[in-house]
Amino acid sequence: MVSLTGSQMQVAAIDWHVYLLTRSPLALGLVGLSRVIPIVSFSLLGGVVADRYDRKKVMLATQTTLTVVAVLLGFLTLTGRESLWTLYVLTGMTSAAGAFDNPARQALVPRLVPPEDLPGALAMNLTMFHVGMIGGPAIAGALIASSGEGTRGLASIYFLNAVSFLGVVMTLLGMGASGKVEDVIQKDSPWTSLRQGLRFVFTTPIMVWTMALDFVATFFSGANSLLPIFADQVLRVGALGFGWLRAAPALGALVGSVYTSLKPIPARQGRVLLWAVAAYGAATIVFGLSRSYVLTFVALAATGLADLVSTVVRQIVRQMITPDAMRGRMTSVNMIFFMGGPQLGELEAGLVASLFASAAFGATVSVVSGGLATLLVAGFVAWRARIVRDYRR
Repeated sequence: MVSLTGSQMQVAAIDWHVYLLTRSPLALGLVGLSRVIPIVSFSLLGGVVADRYDRKKVMLATQTTLTVVAVLLGFLTLTGRESLWTLYVLTGMTSAAGAFDNPARQALVPRLVPPEDLPGALAMNLTMFHVGMIGGPAIAGALIASSGEGTRGLASIYFLNAVSFLGVVMTLLGMGASGKVEDVIQKDSPWTSLRQGLRFVFTTPIMVWTMALDFVATFFSGANSLLPIFADQVLRVGALGFGWLRAAPALGALVGSVYTSLKPIPARQGRVLLWAVAAYGAATIVFGLSRSYVLTFVALAATGLADLVSTVVRQIVRQMITPDAMRGRMTSVNMIFFMGGPQLGELEAGLVASLFASAAFGATVSVVSGGLATLLVAGFVAWRARIVRDYRR
């Protein structure tokens, strides 16, 4: 939670930093591209590494890398040497480290609890994740606003993020569960291991459909990179308001994760998933059309709640049907879809918004059209994919 709070502070700060330098929707969209290229390039390799080497040691290496990147961001910003391209490159390095960190992390979680407690544990893990996503942007917005919305506040955010990684390092060092993988995996070549993981994922129909649904929905509705425009030009609430808008989806997700931790999701999880995706699209439309700060905040919180429900369902399905020895590779393949979708969606949102002379009007068109497309995708999957519609735990 401590580390994620720092990471989300940095994510929000990067978007605001790019906006201060350019005032361009396209430049904000390219932040998403700088995040997704390393994910696509390295996530499959990250899955192989997570299934061949000690997962705790892998995470220690990635957390050290993330710390170094945050320190570099802070130093360059503090000395006034940052540029648009250095922000893109260092953001890409953060995503590259995450491509190795996430498969190892996800593969380690099921070892911490008995199988019957895994759904609740996954929901609690998401709760901590969303606490960080609420606190991070809110703190970032306050720090930026208190420093006169200049770069001094941004530098302090990057340095605080570097310190926050100590939370993960201390947790890993004190964790009793083993991070070692089964010896049988070591007998296969990395290429063979990768092919086995790809074959498992793409020959499991429920996994293919849920991956595709997640990717397409978040591609069309991924517009968080445009929030600086909404905060500055549409709602006129400045950096502090931007921070809270950025935190709003996580607040809604936190409510949902606490609820799903205490009360299991109904057995007919396929229909729950489809309704959650449809609600995500509808809330996105409201966010795009709103000119009220309160309504925008509520709509963004609703997107977070809907996304949380769909995420819990998808994680339960994936973790339950995947053998432990293959969880790292399964996660790495899914990463391309569940992380690539939102980041490519930010690029798509920026491109659509940049087609219009007014950044505020372009952002509105981009967000509303993305929400409508998400509704259509949910309807199509409900119509065509019976395996999803009728899926029961």
